[in-house]
Amino acid sequence: MTGIHHGGAHAKHAGHDPDAYRRQFWIVLLLTIPVVVWSGEVQMWLGYRAPVLPGSNWIPPLIGTVVFAYGGAVFLRGAFTELRDRLPGMMTLISLAILVAFVASWAATLGVFSVDVWWELATLITVMSLGHWLEMRSIMQAQGALSALTELLPDTAERVTDTAIESVPLHMLAVGDLVLVRPGTRVPADGEVVEGMADVDESMITGESRPVTKAPGAAVVAGTVAAGGSLRVRVTAVGDETALSGIMRLVAAAQASNSRAQALADRAAAVLFFVALAAGTITLAAWMLAGRPEEALIRTATVLVIACPHALGLAIPLVIAISTTLGARNGLLVKDRLALERARDLGIIVFDKTGTLTRGEAVMAGIVVADGIDESELLGLAAAVETDSEHPLAKAIVAGAERRGIRPARATDFEALSGRGARATIRGEVVSVGGPRLLGDLGAQPGPEIGIATQEWAAQGRTVLHVVLGDRVLGAVAVEDEIRPESAEAVTLLHRMGLRVAMITGDARSVAESVASRLGIDEVAAEVLPADKSETIRRFQASGARVGMVGDGVNDAPALTQADVGIAIGAGTDVAVESAGIILVRDDPRDVAAAIRLSRASYRKMIQNLVWATGYNALAIPVAAGALAPLGFVLPMSVGALVMSVSTIVVALNAQLLRRLRLRSEPAAGQLTQVATAA
Repeated sequence: MTGIHHGGAHAKHAGHDPDAYRRQFWIVLLLTIPVVVWSGEVQMWLGYRAPVLPGSNWIPPLIGTVVFAYGGAVFLRGAFTELRDRLPGMMTLISLAILVAFVASWAATLGVFSVDVWWELATLITVMSLGHWLEMRSIMQAQGALSALTELLPDTAERVTDTAIESVPLHMLAVGDLVLVRPGTRVPADGEVVEGMADVDESMITGESRPVTKAPGAAVVAGTVAAGGSLRVRVTAVGDETALSGIMRLVAAAQASNSRAQALADRAAAVLFFVALAAGTITLAAWMLAGRPEEALIRTATVLVIACPHALGLAIPLVIAISTTLGARNGLLVKDRLALERARDLGIIVFDKTGTLTRGEAVMAGIVVADGIDESELLGLAAAVETDSEHPLAKAIVAGAERRGIRPARATDFEALSGRGARATIRGEVVSVGGPRLLGDLGAQPGPEIGIATQEWAAQGRTVLHVVLGDRVLGAVAVEDEIRPESAEAVTLLHRMGLRVAMITGDARSVAESVASRLGIDEVAAEVLPADKSETIRRFQASGARVGMVGDGVNDAPALTQADVGIAIGAGTDVAVESAGIILVRDDPRDVAAAIRLSRASYRKMIQNLVWATGYNALAIPVAAGALAPLGFVLPMSVGALVMSVSTIVVALNAQLLRRLRLRSEPAAGQLTQVATAA
């Protein structure tokens, strides 16, 4: 697998290594200690006298210059890059501050001023190094979940050949190879199980904590862990084509994608640079006119230090990094950052019915029998007729019989009756299975109990199939598209969040309204052709509400694109859904509420950070300039640097609190059963 470049956690500091800042901090801290100890101003404040050594008067300027050259170099290089790109920002402000402090320090050493400021310069650079170290570490921790994905793959795979099992490097695997996955090991590539059975932990892909049982024919994903059995897997995708690589690309792209909040922060940071420059110039002029040139340089440097928009620059990127990785760990893949931001303002969620609220597979939902007929007998006859049929309704009946442990009798002379049903001979008698048209052809009439039950099923939108022996109706079964057991809870969650829920489907209105009533859906658009779904979304938007469309990402592509936010549900390992901004890996509609919850929480953190960062600067700059000097208070330059760093740390810690967000609450098995029963 090739590496993924992390795009935008903090572009201004791209490539900066937290370990490098950590080393720099400890080195400049050790160098700063003698500068502070031999500072005349500090000695006077604390009432001590430093040891007198040969040339000790030169300890602060010489070591202070080393601190400036070594510790300040990274800031000066950053300023050069910003000025070269005509984008002055944080590094430019820091560099101006340390340059002013450096000039003021040498001026004091050469006797121009009476105030010694070397200790201010050294402590300034030390505190700045500490702040940058903590900032970079926070960013790297936020991206850690994404980086950890690269470590999920094993280094080697066990390839099965005609003669032996060989261990090969991962890059040597090819599509079509057969690999052995032993218990407790990771699947080396995407593939299909051809032999064996095991529980597979897919939490890194789906966010689902429970292992999923895999048997022959099931798909497995690279990086997942097999347990309780071994598998032989036919490789279907390797390298950059695996689901894991696709997820990494999406998460990295989301972290790098543009954000309205980020654009606002960038504009604010740019404005702040010029505000700081103007404030510094005014401060310098005011103190010079006051006849205090040494204080003028110190106050100017303090203004430039405290105005550094580090907190502002970190406010949005860190939240983006944390929210996208948090979403990925929970099976929410944010393809378009703006889609996640817009999700907080949605007023209507429109679900496509088939494959989203329902499984898209027919299941047997009810059975009724005539007097003297046993349900098992009826179902056995129906399954015997339908065993050879490929029709989805027939498969639902056969599967229903299998679940009840019924083994159908052998049928002969099977015949499919177009548009009516099917028939076959069982133990010398003709048994037919079909709908109302079949009864008309046979001249058969169901009994009162059967008639009442089938009318109720038809009103609920279920498909009714009668079982007829000769011309006698033995009973009937109801078949429907199975509603997901999580759908009712998903609708309830969205209602609690203040959203309306609608459903769009091509099914008949009776079917649609039946599903909607069981799930508590507010509005229904039925009998909608695939080509007209986007127009239906436009009608929902005409009400003035922002609309989120939830579909399978294939047939619903135009509607997903038309919606304010397109959400592809149940994408599974197919992460290349072009039409959706948010991709839900699991087949679970409750994750729509989780995505909106993530959107709202991350936006709150962005706003909190922006308010803190801008408010801090608005209050701190006048204080740094000396606005409180008439009251006897001036802010030392090193304290200004410390306050600036504390502001950055506050923003970082506030963003980290987003990790505590619980995106979903998994109901117990009993609760799921209750939801399914209620539906």
